[in-house]
Amino acid sequence: MQDAEDNCPELAGTAAYAGCPDTDGDGVSDEKDRCPDVAGLAALGGCPDADGDGITDSKDNCPNVAGVRGNRGCPWPDTDGDSVLDKDDKCPGEAGTVANNGCPEDPSVLINEMLAGLGNVTFDTGKSSVVKDAETLLLEVVAILNAYPETQFVLEGHTDSKFTESFNQKLSEKRADSVFKFLTDNGIEASRLSISGFGETAPAASNDTAEGRSQNRRVEIKLSN
Repeated sequence: MQDAEDNCPELAGTAAYAGCPDTDGDGVSDEKDRCPDVAGLAALGGCPDADGDGITDSKDNCPNVAGVRGNRGCPWPDTDGDSVLDKDDKCPGEAGTVANNGCPEDPSVLINEMLAGLGNVTFDTGKSSVVKDAETLLLEVVAILNAYPETQFVLEGHTDSKFTESFNQKLSEKRADSVFKFLTDNGIEASRLSISGFGETAPAASNDTAEGRSQNRRVEIKLSN
């Protein structure tokens, strides 16, 4: 090739590169190659990209692991492994949920929802013993309490208005105590439970109907504040 047509007249090259060499053989002539001694990609000016993330190895802080340009070629970490990247995680050191921006959900919300879904423990008229149907419900309560061992609960006893206020007050306390005994007999620590009786003072429904009175003969299980 004549020097007049040779872009690199003082260097041995090839006609394909207008007389210039391609030392690393990557298809990018040395004159245009930002990394002439290391084979690379034409799209990256002849520089290598070992992890294929579009960031040249010389500018990539993690050249062997695909990452993002915003983190200098490294992948964004997820320190707590909750699928929320640290850059978006408001609690990067504690596993949480995507819905709560990487922070743990408040267990009280879930617990109250589960207890509400089970309903209240109901009783026969004038009685404080736990009936068979209620035992099934209470075993589900035991499972919830076991799932959250650091929580505490209050057992609130109630009655309908069928008897005297004095009788109903004592009856409501006995009902709460019956539930307390069932839970502790099934492995729940007594220190996690407290009881309270409201007598007939806090009806859930009207006492004018049998259905309403049935709803009022109850123990409510609530998460303590």
